[in-house]
Amino acid sequence: MSTSLSCRPLCAACCIAPSITSPIPGMPDGKPAGVPCVQLTHDLRCAIFGQPERPACCSGLQAAVDMCGNDREQAIRWISALEQATRPG
Repeated sequence: MSTSLSCRPLCAACCIAPSITSPIPGMPDGKPAGVPCVQLTHDLRCAIFGQPERPACCSGLQAAVDMCGNDREQAIRWISALEQATRPG
């Protein structure tokens, strides 16, 4: 079972590593895995956090120990591995 926690400052692994198939303002077709979201600011924050146009997959994602690990690099590796394991086809 995963324990919930707060987002790590200057991480943004969940805004870079996974693919998003829902439209994002500025990315109408979503985004591929490994590509930073266009809504990611220079200080690695979501420019549309809390706004209705933020995709449901983003607003529903919660930071958790198993996903975030001990640092940003570990989070990117974990999310990237999950992306690969759940890729269709």
